Amino acid sequence: MRRTRREILASAGSVLLAAGAAPTLARAADAGALPRKPEPLPLTAIRLRPSDYATAMQVNHRYLLRLDPDRLLHNFRGYAGLEPKGALYGGWESDTIAGHTLGHYLSGLVLTWQQTGDAEMRRRADYIVAELAEAQAKRGTGYVGALGRKAADGKIVDGEAIFPEIMRGEIKSGGFDLNGSWSPLYTVHKLFAGLLDVHAGWGNAQALQVTLGLAAYFEKVFAALDDAQMQQMLGCEYGGLNESYAELYARTRDARWMVVAKRLYDNRVLDPLKAREDKLANFHANTQVPKLIGLARIHELTGDPADATAARFFWERVTQHHSFVIGGNADREYFTAPDSIAQHITDQTCEHCNTYNMLKLTSHLFAWQPDGALFDYYERAHLNHVMAAQNPKTGGFTYMTPLMSGAERGYSTTDDDAFWCCVGSGMESHAKHGEAAFWEGDGAFLVNLYIPAEISWKPRGAKLVLETAYPFEGTATLTLTSLAKPGRFPLALRVPGWAAGKAIVTVNGKPAGAAFDRGYAIVTRSWKAGDAVAITLPMALRLEATPGDDSVVAVLRGPMVLAADMGPNAPEPWNGADPALVGQDLLAAFAPTAAPAVYATKGVVRPGDMRFVPFYRQYERRSAVYFKRFTEGQWKTEEATFLADQARLKDVAARSVDVMHLGEMQPERDHDLQSAISYPVSYRGRQGRDARSGGWFEFTLKTREGPLVLQATYWGGERERDFDILVDGVRVATQHLSENDRPGKFFDVEYALPEALTKGKKSVRVRFVPHDRNTAGPVFGVVLFTAKP
Repeated sequence: MRRTRREILASAGSVLLAAGAAPTLARAADAGALPRKPEPLPLTAIRLRPSDYATAMQVNHRYLLRLDPDRLLHNFRGYAGLEPKGALYGGWESDTIAGHTLGHYLSGLVLTWQQTGDAEMRRRADYIVAELAEAQAKRGTGYVGALGRKAADGKIVDGEAIFPEIMRGEIKSGGFDLNGSWSPLYTVHKLFAGLLDVHAGWGNAQALQVTLGLAAYFEKVFAALDDAQMQQMLGCEYGGLNESYAELYARTRDARWMVVAKRLYDNRVLDPLKAREDKLANFHANTQVPKLIGLARIHELTGDPADATAARFFWERVTQHHSFVIGGNADREYFTAPDSIAQHITDQTCEHCNTYNMLKLTSHLFAWQPDGALFDYYERAHLNHVMAAQNPKTGGFTYMTPLMSGAERGYSTTDDDAFWCCVGSGMESHAKHGEAAFWEGDGAFLVNLYIPAEISWKPRGAKLVLETAYPFEGTATLTLTSLAKPGRFPLALRVPGWAAGKAIVTVNGKPAGAAFDRGYAIVTRSWKAGDAVAITLPMALRLEATPGDDSVVAVLRGPMVLAADMGPNAPEPWNGADPALVGQDLLAAFAPTAAPAVYATKGVVRPGDMRFVPFYRQYERRSAVYFKRFTEGQWKTEEATFLADQARLKDVAARSVDVMHLGEMQPERDHDLQSAISYPVSYRGRQGRDARSGGWFEFTLKTREGPLVLQATYWGGERERDFDILVDGVRVATQHLSENDRPGKFFDVEYALPEALTKGKKSVRVRFVPHDRNTAGPVFGVVLFTAKP
């Protein structure tokens, strides 16, 4: 049986790991008992035993069965001139990014078949491939797709027409838009990846043929572009298309595909990373991670050390300087300045797709050289973010996982009408919880994740069982239930960095005399059927400061992030004060309760005592994850200021009717942003939008009865400019900006709206129009408030 692309982790030389502060990687040690070139066990060799992970997989399995392949195929058939067999889904599948979900769905089907053996998963995947082959043949160009483009009249039509335009050098992009289509090459990559997974899963030759036709089509598109045009096109999100072409080369050994893979290279982002420069701030995060996965795959196939340098440096910077405590990254989808996490604890943190891709990159790096620190990160993100991103009651997925105190998670609905990018990555993530848990190489067996499972280890003819209640309890036991080839070999159990020097390892209940190397407890001995090796890790509480600000902390227990439980979700936003921690010995005031991993506090939380619970399980409840900490003396000094600031923020939130985050992909689509000669901008860690002379931008805001105030945010110290602000075609203000306007800081300007403009309306259109030879903005966000009494 062929292995999936995730299991084809070739090694092209070992690259030394950079030393640094935890959780960074150690320098290369003597090979010892750890394998030089580990590979993950195939999913077909792993069956999950009861746990939260198994539940998540079962819920996802039912979700995949609930989806209708013919509905996902609607545009593929319709745009090819074939009669669709199912109605088009809503959400993103009714927008110009349509088709991205089908690629994820194919991968999810393959992964679920591998992990469960359900024949229906394989039948559906084969059916979809056959439908795609029919649509591809009908078109006759090699192209097959569902992506659309928005015509002048606003109607969405077949998006293939943009590619001949691009070949002629007619390239128009506003960041996520390419010639009227939403990130079309991103969508193409998802289809590529799904087809390659079906081909690898059970050798479906038709899947490879469809992929080859698609690859040849885009090879011609890219060949028509010179280097400058290629870079212009790559300014629009293209997913991990470089990885797909590299993988196609690995399958066929046709050199033409590696040529394309290497041309799919964004100079602006990747050159600094090769030079080990962190210039990630203000880049859209998930646009970048797949590019590095692609470079990692290219390195594995070509041995280019510069590609490995970029991939490893990116991983180190993101995990150590740009990530939140749950392992996710980015605020409102964008990287911020390094070590500025404390300034970005918002309701728009941690897009799931980012972590889905970071875990892929982590597995690549581990295959080059095993180091437990890599899986310290993997475990943190997998447990605290990925597991939080699915609601096991409904099967829905989050887009963001908010870390702002009191924010509730928003899951996709059960009517299958969202289909965000994170719905696609979610249906993959929860189909493969056993994927990276167990690795092998050079005769050794490695446990990287303590997930209950039954395992078949083919080289030894062995059956193993991992039993554990981890992370709620600290002991995990690996038993060799059968062993066709008894003998001497190493079993390696990961020792997380937080447990270094404190792990207890036994074999058959007696001290094992384990060796410790690069984050592993390694037991090498002559094994026989029935032997059991157990590891016990301390599950003490600890505080972890945010990178760059040790006054803001989170509470962890082992690998698990704990959260203060702020009660069930409610229709009204949270309007209480953010909890703070006050005292000298904070953790001494945490007392365990009868419930596993649940603690009660006494006297250290302000404004009052709270229960601390596993964050990832707060599916339908509000949480506080980060806490400002004070000594008693500091609290007396700071309390009034702290609470006043909290009250101001809560007042703003309570009075807001609608908020527009300009320059950000999803909010602009949600508010139907329309524009001409207008561009997204990024400055000082904030996203915005401007319009140049002759242009404009406008969007819809919801309204409410009564007096309303429109507030816009600007940067102080702009060059002289004037622009008008209109509401439903009526000018409400002319704004003048100059270098004397509060230079060096963002500031807000409020515009009171005549009640006649909003009376009886559910929404209004807000338009920014520059004066001649001027610029409107940049505007870094717009809020519509109710006026204060």
